[in-house]
Amino acid sequence: MISFTVEQRTPEIGVRLAFGASPSGVTRMVMRDAGLIVAIGAAIGVFAAAALSRVISSLLFATSAIDAVTYSAVLATLLLVAALASYLPARRAARTDPVIALRSNE
Repeated sequence: MISFTVEQRTPEIGVRLAFGASPSGVTRMVMRDAGLIVAIGAAIGVFAAAALSRVISSLLFATSAIDAVTYSAVLATLLLVAALASYLPARRAARTDPVIALRSNE
């Protein structure tokens, strides 16, 4: 999803780079956008899991339905994987050649 978004925003990123944006600034922009999506999804997931804890408890073995350590471990793993998955498109966006990006819009 992030890779597709970066692909669609290539002309915008090219303009930003042409006007002097730093590659690290572009990387931060893409990572921030991805982080916002992941944070919203994680919040919805945590609240949904807590709300459905009775249903979940019948499916669990040797752990309670509301186990803070398990929730934290799953959430940390999700955030780490999302950050790694967002970094590659962010790095590709930062390496965009402004001239090629602006020509691709034609």
